[in-house]
Amino acid sequence: EVQLVESGGGLVQSGGSLRLSCVASGFNLDDYTIAWFRQAPGKEREGVSCIDSSDGSTYDADSVKGRFTIFRANAGNTIYLQMNSLEPEDTAVYYCAADEHYTCSGAFHYGMDYWGKGTLVTVSS
Repeated sequence: EVQLVESGGGLVQSGGSLRLSCVASGFNLDDYTIAWFRQAPGKEREGVSCIDSSDGSTYDADSVKGRFTIFRANAGNTIYLQMNSLEPEDTAVYYCAADEHYTCSGAFHYGMDYWGKGTLVTVSS
């Protein structure tokens, strides 16, 4: 069974940091692109960062560039999203998603094959 399980969300003050984790199971992560998305209350879901597991290439949305970093440590089954300099505007439910055919190359694909259930990040001012 394919599963993506996010964790690491919580409440943090503006300027603080959080690291989100996405644990993948039931498929070979090497063959998939993983992306983080977020959805704030009353807003549409937006792409945040993605990583192509085959070559490690990444892409970040302009809104998080220089503050967020997506990475996979030691070829394991976990993708991380390191979030620094958090702002109240980053408050959202964060989802990780996986797709076998999407390439992380400058645009986000909202029809990803698999989705996690999300983890809530709240940034207070």
